[in-house]
Amino acid sequence: MSYRREMARLVQEARSRSAWQTRLVFWGGAVVVGAASTLLAMGSSMADEHFREWASRWVWLPFLLTPAGLVAINWATRNLFPGGEGSGIPQAIAALELAEHSDRSAVLSLRIAIGKGLAIVLGLLCGASIGREGPTVHIAASVMYSLHRLGSFPIHHVRKGLILAGGAAGLAAAFNTPLAGVMFAIEEMSRSFEERIAGSLMVAVILAGMTSLMIQGNYTYFGTYSAQLDPWHAFDVIVVAGVLGGAAGGLFSAILIAGGRRLKPIRASHPYLLALGLGLLVAAIGVVSGNTTWGTGYDAARGVLEGTDPAAPWYAPLKFLATVFSYLSGIPGGIFAPSLSVGAGFGYDLSGLFPDAPVVAVGLLGMVGYFSGVVQTPITAVTIVMEMTDDHRLLLPLMATALLANGVSRVLCREPIYQAMSRDFLALVRQKAGGKETTDATEENPGRDGGVA
Repeated sequence: MSYRREMARLVQEARSRSAWQTRLVFWGGAVVVGAASTLLAMGSSMADEHFREWASRWVWLPFLLTPAGLVAINWATRNLFPGGEGSGIPQAIAALELAEHSDRSAVLSLRIAIGKGLAIVLGLLCGASIGREGPTVHIAASVMYSLHRLGSFPIHHVRKGLILAGGAAGLAAAFNTPLAGVMFAIEEMSRSFEERIAGSLMVAVILAGMTSLMIQGNYTYFGTYSAQLDPWHAFDVIVVAGVLGGAAGGLFSAILIAGGRRLKPIRASHPYLLALGLGLLVAAIGVVSGNTTWGTGYDAARGVLEGTDPAAPWYAPLKFLATVFSYLSGIPGGIFAPSLSVGAGFGYDLSGLFPDAPVVAVGLLGMVGYFSGVVQTPITAVTIVMEMTDDHRLLLPLMATALLANGVSRVLCREPIYQAMSRDFLALVRQKAGGKETTDATEENPGRDGGVA
């Protein structure tokens, strides 16, 4: 009987006009996410290249453009698209916890998506050490969530499916890493993943990823490598990269969390003065580093892994500081790409301790160790690094390093960075909304035929 009822339900759903309308809206949204992610990637790359060219031509320019740009972006975020601040992932996570539609709309909207995309490009055009991947998650979640008015989405698709699928699709399209997008949605964005939205999430990731591939072509984010470690050398490298990388990543997360909370009164009373001061520090670090710490850090990381542009010993700590100051300035910006870049530089520094091990292998373990320490999602970290480098030979060493780094990081930073930041952001949103916790009436009575396949 249960089999017959299920078949009857599927047949009824297949004939439902409302269900097909919902599917088409959902699928169309995933395609839009892929296109938007690609557009942001192209704009970010162009902005990064232009600033580097300017900084190499006029040494004095960063001391004017970087602080002035951070102040201008702060003003725009506060006045033109409030809710668009931060890296984007904490905002998407916070939206999953908000019960009332009006509160979620203050975090996820097309206005915020457009404003955040422009802010990321402008931030890179000013030399800030920020990434686009976290903001892409926020933009994608905003796009998908905004579609709930166009279809009869049931409550679990409005609260979970649209936001989770949008976030996963955004990350997959940003890095061209579909598996990482799915794993990130499960491991980070939703600690209580629901099986009934798995199909929707997979469809969104596939469509967004295919759209990105059609526009940009098939590529690997950091190139293709074939690194291998001798079993006798692997253990030492794993322990060192896992322990030191996890400690450095945990320290980075702890500084951002504590720094954001400590600077909250100053940001409330003197936001532009804070952005100006931190912008000057970012500019000084960039000039001292020889123009290597600007932007996402993609070129530096790829140069390290390919061996074409070895990192200076001070690159990793200077990029670390530039990212901290850029984030604490209050402008929108992600930490994914800068963290991967710091990890690559950190791994290159460690390679000197292991002369018999391939530099690229140590670099990849350093990257995954540091990145796992920052985000405390070891499975996602391993999946991202493998998909971005198209290298599976180091799977076991990468997994061991990530798990060890995750454990070490939790000693220094007990709560994952995105969870801590989402809670702070959630408290701010609820404070502005007057602490409302009620559920929107439109979600209490969702359409009956809103299933999305």
